[in-house]
Amino acid sequence: MMFKVLVVDDEQIERDALQVILERNFSNLIIEQARNGRLAVEIAAEFQPDLVLMDIQMPGLNGFDAIERINRDHPAIKFIMITAFATFTYAQSALKLGVIDYMVKPTKVTEIVDIIAKALHEIEEQRRLMDIEKEKQDTLQKAMSVFETDVVTQLLFDHVHEVHLHELVEKLGMQMTEEKYVMSVILPPDSEKYYSTIREKVRNTGNAWTGALYGRHLPIIAFKSKDQSYRSQATMLARTILKSVKSAKDEWFIGIGNLYHSSNKIKQSYQESLSATWDTSLPVKYCFFSDIPILPAGINDHMAKQYEQQFFDNIRHGEWEAIHAFLEDLIERNEKQGTGVLLTQHLLMKFLWIISQVMSEMGMELVSPVYPFKSTDYRQLRAEISQVLKRLKQYVQKHHEKMETNTIEQIKQYIIDHAYQDISLEEIGSVIGLSPIYISKIFKEELGVNYIHFLTECRIEKAKKLMRDPEKSLKEITFEIGYHDPNYFSKVFKKMCHASPTEYRKKILENKKLV
Repeated sequence: MMFKVLVVDDEQIERDALQVILERNFSNLIIEQARNGRLAVEIAAEFQPDLVLMDIQMPGLNGFDAIERINRDHPAIKFIMITAFATFTYAQSALKLGVIDYMVKPTKVTEIVDIIAKALHEIEEQRRLMDIEKEKQDTLQKAMSVFETDVVTQLLFDHVHEVHLHELVEKLGMQMTEEKYVMSVILPPDSEKYYSTIREKVRNTGNAWTGALYGRHLPIIAFKSKDQSYRSQATMLARTILKSVKSAKDEWFIGIGNLYHSSNKIKQSYQESLSATWDTSLPVKYCFFSDIPILPAGINDHMAKQYEQQFFDNIRHGEWEAIHAFLEDLIERNEKQGTGVLLTQHLLMKFLWIISQVMSEMGMELVSPVYPFKSTDYRQLRAEISQVLKRLKQYVQKHHEKMETNTIEQIKQYIIDHAYQDISLEEIGSVIGLSPIYISKIFKEELGVNYIHFLTECRIEKAKKLMRDPEKSLKEITFEIGYHDPNYFSKVFKKMCHASPTEYRKKILENKKLV
């Protein structure tokens, strides 16, 4: 381990003598000299020594004043005082300045070596502790980044996590304020390297969380500060992000959703932030959703759910012509009503966003859920929407080719094989390669029952088989089929079989005797 040492003395013979002693006894030192206090301050700023051997009695700036100035800007530097007068006053002043030791001229070589060795050992130990602390902080920072991403993901996408949202928020050590909004950063191609830079800038604000990077799309949840207006805060954050990137800023764009009080509305702000990115050619590289003209035809939550189910059914059955016809009809109606092309683009964006959400639930992660249009008239707009739907159709077809045709059978068999465990939709999804939401939907569609009902049926069927063994107690059977409470098992069994476990077992054992 190398150490930097600065020798400060107004006598060159003293400086040279010290340097010779140090070089002969220590092979891991880089040594610089300063002939007075003023130069010591200047050299220390550039050289950044670990240890300074400081003479006290020097013309101009004395040693004490030099130590004080260096210490003010570089508190980690260690000092050893060199003096010809070992007075109490000197020692007291040195202690106040944090000097770790002192040498009284003339000093024996062995004493100098011992004092320097002790100081270097102290510096080395300090470095070791700093490295340990840095490693701890780095580990904590990585964990915090994971927690932060999980919180944003849960709020925006309703993904299933083992850790509840409030627990994640608590780990982040930052309370969610009442008013919040979402910003969507659209990155140029091959700009993933800026992700950590943006995350760091956002974290430094102390009032925003950064989500995961989805292709070229980065969501950020921001919380309104009390001492700033929503628009000024959002504008400042957008400018900070854009200023932090060195690539061509013309290719970057940030959409900003509306401010909401309820956490349930955060997804709406997210959708608005995506919609605000529909025209990335604007000279100002960020846009508030509220600055986009109000549409004559909107989509409320109830309508969005209906469209979501409609698109889900269409995509599941490969009915892309139906989706195309729906959007074509929307374009035609708006054109006949004299609606501007930009407003129609904005409305199409909403429907494409819903389609992308449906595809995401089906286990297909799109490169980006944003589809910026370039068209300036309705003819171009029709051509663009056709191309977008064609790409989505191809994406779905490739996804289905990777999946086996007997997906439902795989899911059923997995549940049957693991019914005795505390399995979840998320666990099944990780094994099968589908999202939990999609599994839940196709399970109900194909079998007519939900996942929990099928799991219960598997457990009850196994319980019936186990009841044929008179040596097994009902309590043993309860735990063996995956339940933890015999009373709860009894209630479930009675509901499914219209008889209690005791009554059912008595009946099958009696029938067994008759046979």
